[in-house]
Amino acid sequence: MKTIAMIPTYNEASNVRQIIDDVLNCGTENIEVLIVDDMSPDGTYKIVEEISKTNPKVHLLLRKEKKGRGHAGKEGFLKALEMGADYILEMDGDGSHSPKYIPGFIKTIKDCDVVIGSRYVHGGKDEERTLLRQVVSNFSKFYLASVLGVKVKDPTSGYRKFKKEALASFAHKLQAADPFIVTEVLYHIKKNGLTVKEYPIEFLSRASGESKLRPWTLVKYLFKVLKLRISKN
Repeated sequence: MKTIAMIPTYNEASNVRQIIDDVLNCGTENIEVLIVDDMSPDGTYKIVEEISKTNPKVHLLLRKEKKGRGHAGKEGFLKALEMGADYILEMDGDGSHSPKYIPGFIKTIKDCDVVIGSRYVHGGKDEERTLLRQVVSNFSKFYLASVLGVKVKDPTSGYRKFKKEALASFAHKLQAADPFIVTEVLYHIKKNGLTVKEYPIEFLSRASGESKLRPWTLVKYLFKVLKLRISKN
């Protein structure tokens, strides 16, 4: 059973080698890495291209049009399915999602359709859990449960694993151009009646570089939720 770790990147040249190495050496057999890069100015894609020439388990999807986290995520999902993945793992490329949890994800997904890496279940931890982040996370959980009926403890987590059949049921329908894709995916999970389990993780500070997402950005995306509910029904 093949797992493909789909990792969208933008200006992650300082992290991408380590992420690839950690994923491939996480203790899971038959795992490959698909880096989806939006022509990063810092040359992230050039590093991945170099690695892929000598390692058949490393793949690069270089995107030159319709840039953005949402578009990259959708294309990455579809590419992973096209490559014959049995399981698709989605994770960030900045070092905040430790690959050490991948074996646990694999065991957990045997009893569900989707596994979400969660900071807020027993055993989970957020290294950067400031008061503002707590407020944003709590509001996200309440709002998504109220508007979309999505009841998970960590709705803003982008560290997730899907069975191929589950992901294939909605990947082609995704429309978000930006990180709102995280919420859009949850909507389709709920709408399609897919089963979800949350697995405890520690969310780490990014390994290096500058964060591209601010807490208030998350708040802004929440206001798109109502539009999603109205437009999709």
